[in-house]
Order: sequence, then structure tokens, then C-alpha cells
Amino acid sequence: MNKPVTFSAPDLQFDTPAAARLRRVRRFKDQLTTASVGIGGVSVIIAIMLIFIYLLYEVLPLFESASIEPWQQQSGAVAAYARPGDEADTLYLGVEEQNEVAMRLDTEGQAYFFDVTSGELIEQIEVGLSEAPVGAFALNSDHSQLFALGHADGTLTVAKHHYKVTYPNDVRLITPQLQYPYGETALALSPALSQIDQLAFRDGEERMSAVALDGKALHLTRFSKEENFITEEIEISSEHYALPRLPHPVDKLLISPDQRWLYAVGPQGQLTPVDLRDPQEPLLHATEQATTGRIASVAFLLGGNSLLVGDDQGTVSQWFLVRDDSNEYHLQKIRSFDGTRGQPASLIVPEQRRKGFVVAEGGHSVSFYNATAHNKVLSADLGSATITRMTISPRANGLLLETDDHRMSFWRVNNEHPEVSWSALWEKVWYEGYQEPEFVWQSSASTNDFEPKYSLAPLAFGTLKAAFYAMLLATPLAIAGAIYTAYFMAPGLRRKIKPFIELMEALPTVILGFLAGLWLAPFVEDRLASIFTILLLVPVGILVFAYLWSRAPKALRWLVPDGWDAALLIPVIVLLTLACMPLAEQVEALLFGGDMRTYITNELGISFDQRNALVVGLAMGFAVIPTIFSITEDAIFSVPKHLSNGSLALGATPWQTLSRVVLPTASPGIFSAVMIGMGRAVGETMIVLMATGNTPIMDVNIFEGMRTLAANIAVEMPESEVGSSHFRILFLAALVLFLFTFVVNTLAELIRQRLRRKYGSL
Repeated sequence: MNKPVTFSAPDLQFDTPAAARLRRVRRFKDQLTTASVGIGGVSVIIAIMLIFIYLLYEVLPLFESASIEPWQQQSGAVAAYARPGDEADTLYLGVEEQNEVAMRLDTEGQAYFFDVTSGELIEQIEVGLSEAPVGAFALNSDHSQLFALGHADGTLTVAKHHYKVTYPNDVRLITPQLQYPYGETALALSPALSQIDQLAFRDGEERMSAVALDGKALHLTRFSKEENFITEEIEISSEHYALPRLPHPVDKLLISPDQRWLYAVGPQGQLTPVDLRDPQEPLLHATEQATTGRIASVAFLLGGNSLLVGDDQGTVSQWFLVRDDSNEYHLQKIRSFDGTRGQPASLIVPEQRRKGFVVAEGGHSVSFYNATAHNKVLSADLGSATITRMTISPRANGLLLETDDHRMSFWRVNNEHPEVSWSALWEKVWYEGYQEPEFVWQSSASTNDFEPKYSLAPLAFGTLKAAFYAMLLATPLAIAGAIYTAYFMAPGLRRKIKPFIELMEALPTVILGFLAGLWLAPFVEDRLASIFTILLLVPVGILVFAYLWSRAPKALRWLVPDGWDAALLIPVIVLLTLACMPLAEQVEALLFGGDMRTYITNELGISFDQRNALVVGLAMGFAVIPTIFSITEDAIFSVPKHLSNGSLALGATPWQTLSRVVLPTASPGIFSAVMIGMGRAVGETMIVLMATGNTPIMDVNIFEGMRTLAANIAVEMPESEVGSSHFRILFLAALVLFLFTFVVNTLAELIRQRLRRKYGSL
């Protein structure tokens, strides 16, 4: 009888000091790894939050409310002071840029320069080159500081208030001056004038224009300027013209900066433009009814392209000339600004460097508006006295007021970013010189009276357009390639193909953009028919070859190892591409008259830009393919083998197993791959920057370019003034891009988790 075998192992000790040390080391490594991963994850979240906070820090000032406060305060009251000079009424107020010296011009031709905060008189100068009394006043513009006085004897004085800045002993000293840029002799207006009831004046580089109203008759005088090359003095010659009578009385005359248009304003709301291009035959355009009430004030907006008309009902409307389909100009009401209802808009003062203006409403309150943004940024009641005159400083940070009790006060204005509103950023805006409202981004120009156009809509549209065409190319190729590589390809071939495709992601995008802009764009333009022929015929040719290969004899098919079939497609694709080149020439000659681009432009009316969305789609799609391919391939390859083997064992075909088992199980990873690829396409900068014309237009045309948010930031951020509206709107564009990717990725993660829960039980 066999005895049971027993083992005695007194020497086997599992709780030895060495084993205990090993467990402690492993526990320490686990804890260290857990802490490191946790710290890394929290650090990423903190970094993202800091980016978001910094973007908000730069953007929030755009939406801060404007404010106005007394420049000097005494016991909480405004430090008002008596206006300098005698009892003569004020014609004009002006303030120099540093907000230290102001000028008051009265009806007797006296100019008073005084300290803007205290009213202390600095200098008094008599203005006028004629002994005759002043009959009318006309301002060229606040920015030019040039004005004209029409005298009762039919002469004209052109003067300019100027401020010389010096620094004796490193202390700023501002010395006011009055200059006569066109000599010390008064200029003669039309000899047919018997009196001057109204005067309009405009100066230009080569000529000046003055229009005087005598009763109901209008008289135009054109002054030509020539510089004497010996004395360097400007010599003035004049021509006089009689203008047609207007169909209504005239309360105000205005001349546009190009001296082509004269605007006559009637008391009952009439606006009549007169074309002075040919002064011998001036063209009287149709009169527009600007308001149903009486016009209380009228002024040019910065640049002289728009008229601001305030009525006695408290409404200010903006008008400018629009060219219609028959190439004729007519005055068009663009927008209106509702002020204090029932209180007249008695004074309108435009800003000197922005498309904003200030309106005196109801006698003692003021409101600040911006024309482009179509918003009221500030409204304030400044006392009980009625405002009779006011002016805003060149930097729009000071407001000088004169009231009916002959006192003046100076106010500090904080209105940094009036150009920003929801409509200006995201809605169509009717800009000056445009025939209709449009989405436009144009942040700078060569002129100081430029109207900034900060619409983010074309940039957001361009971002989505570029991403769409890139994903249209990259998504099917990357996913289909990943499916074949992970599921059908032989392991040996997969080990070669997968690293090669992932290596594509290491290519710098600046190199891809460089090649796309300098080589691919001209190539596509020259061989447009070939590109479309390849895109259409190569996939068909691959399917035909696959069908023929499946019907080939088994002896032939068995010569190729299982999973290496894809290698056969390489010569097929090369041969099909080469065959498409001469075929495309025949198709182009047959269908498009030998030039597909010309046919598209002339016959179909579709504009063609060399650097267009097609080029971006090809280049950026090439850059996005590795990202989508790598994640998708890993997701499919990671599907447990027992799932696919079980499906095959139950009689399912490989395609049925792929579509009903493998792809649903891998769908969370595939969806993540597509979303990450889309995020890469949305945030791409260099390829879009170099491969498109960077034109911010809203056009789905594949042959037109675009400008994306990322490319716009890269182009304009180095040129923007720190702290300006342009600077902060670029940060707003970055915030929009950040929020867009954040929302998309968050939704993608939610959908991925839902797919994971749904198919995780397979």
C-alpha cells in the first residue's frame, strides 16, 4: 500500500525581509505613479483654466460700460467756470490733444485760448483778414483744426488753430497759435453775393471749395492751389459758379471731403444732395425726407461719408450715398439711434478718430453713440443748465461744455471700446460705401477716417469651411485605411505601414503650408481637370480592380500571401493616376472648351482663386490623416480577439464581423479620432495661412479662399496696438476658438462615453 506523499517545507518563507522590501518598493512606485499621473492631469486642467482666465482678462474690457465724470470736483460738484471773453455768442469750441488748452471763437471774430480745467485766459487773438463783421462760420473738420469765416463784404478768412508743444526744463509747455495757411489776405467769394446767410467750406490737397447762401441763391467758389517753386508759397486762384435753386429753405450746408457733394439741409427734415463734379452743370438729386419733425442738428461723421441728422423728437439717423443698380447715387437712411424721446437732439459732435459721436439731448444730458456698432454706450445728465455748445477732445477722453448761463465745464470720459457690440461682431452691418449690409472683417486701412470692420462671422465661417474640406478628404481615407490595416492586413505589412503613416504627422505644418502655397496651388490651377479626374476615376478603378481580383483564378490569388493584397494597389493607383493625365486633357477639351478654369469663371460665373479651399483641403487633409488613422487603428486593433473569433466561429463572414462586432465595439475610439482630427483642423494655422489668400469672405465655393480665426490671429496680432479694440477683439477671436474646441470636445467625450456604455457589454 502506497503511503501518501507529504511535503514539508520548513525552509520556504514567504514573509522574508527581502519580500517585504520588494512589496514596499512596489507600493511606493504605485503611489508615486498614481500621484504623478494625478498631478499631471490636474496640471493640464489648471493650465487650460489659466488660458481661459487670461483670455477673459483681455476680453472683458471690451464689454465694460463707459463712464463720464467731472475733470475737477469741488465738494462733489462740477468745477464750472465763467467762459472767457465778452457776451458775444460762441461760434466754435476746440480742445487740443493733451486736454490742457481750449479755444473759444465768438461771433465778433475773437479767439480765446484758455486753460481747459480752470478757464484761465492764456491768450486772446482777433481772427479775420477783413474789417467787415463775421456773417457765417464753417468748419473744415475738427481733426484738421481748419475753419473759415465769411464776412459781410463777401470775403473769406481761412484760419487754423494750432498748438506748439515744447519741453523747457523737461516740463511740457503748450503754446496756442493762430495761423493763416493761405496768406494774410482775405479770399474773395462770388461777386454776386449780397449777404452770407450760410457757409460751407472744405479744403483739399489741390483745391478748396466754399458755398455761400444768399437768401435762396447758392454760390460756389472753387479755389485752386499751386505752390510757387521759388518762394514755396501757395498761390490761390478762384472760379465762381451759380448753383441751382433748391426746392426748400436751407438751414445748413455741408461739403463732402472730396468736394464733390454738397448737402443742403432744410428745417422740415429735407436733405438734398447736389453733385458738384461739374460745377458748370451741377446735378440736383432727389430730396429725401430725413424726419417727420424738424431737424435740430446735423453733422458729418468722421470721414465725411455719412450725415448724422438729429430731430426735435430725440432721434438721430445716419445717411450716406448708395449707388443703385443703374449706377445712380441716392441718399439712403442706414440706421437710427433713439435718444431721449420728446427731447430734441440739439447738438451732434462727431469723434475725431472713431465712428462715434456725442449728442446733447434735452438741453442738459448727453449720450455717446457708435455708428458702426449701432449702440448707445453712455447716457448721462450733466446738470440743470442747457448745453449750448460742446466739443470732444481728439482722443475722445474729454468733453468741453458751454451752457446757457455762459459757464463752461470739462468732463473726463472713459469710453475705450465703443466699436464692440453683438451686431458689429456677428450680424450684417451696412458699412459706408457698401451697397447693402454685409459680413466684413477689415481691421485697418491707409486713411485715418477708416471705418473698422470687426465682424467675426466670416472668420468663423472660414474656420469651419477649411475644417470641412480637410475632414471631407481625411476622414474616409483615414478610417478606411485604419480598418484595413488593423483588421485585414498581414501583421508583417502592418508593422511597416503603421509607423510610416504615423511618421507623416511629424512633418512640420509650416513645410506643408509652404509646399501647398508655392507648389500645390499652381499645380492644381494648371491641372484642375486632372485633379478632378483623379478624384473621380481612381476610386472607381480601385473598385474595378478589386472586383476583378476577386474573380481571378485561385491559383493566381494564392500567389499573394493573405493580408498582402493591399500591396497590389500601389501599381494600380500609380497607373490610374498616370492614365488620368492624358484622359483629363481630352475631357477638358470636350466638355470645357480646353480650359476648365476659364469655363468655370466665365460660363458658370464661379470665381476662382489660386489659393482656395481645394488646396487647403488637400494639404490640411494630408496633415490630419495620420491623427485620425493612428487613433482609429489602435481602437480597432484593441477590440478583443475573442469577440471577432467568436463571431467567425458562429458563421459570420469577416465583413459581417467587422460591421456588426468590431466597429460598434471600437466606435468610441473612432469617434474620438474624428473629433481630435477636427480639432486639429479647426486650430490649424500655418497651412491655412500659407495656402489661402486669407480673404475673409463667406462663400462655400471650393474655388474661393477663406480666412480662419487662427490664421487671422497669427497675421494681425503682431501689428495690433496693445490694449486697443483691435487687440482685444483678436483675443476675443481666440476665446471663440477656445470655446468652440472646448464645446466640441466636451460633446465628443459625452457621446464617446455613451457609445462606450452601449457597446461595452459586447
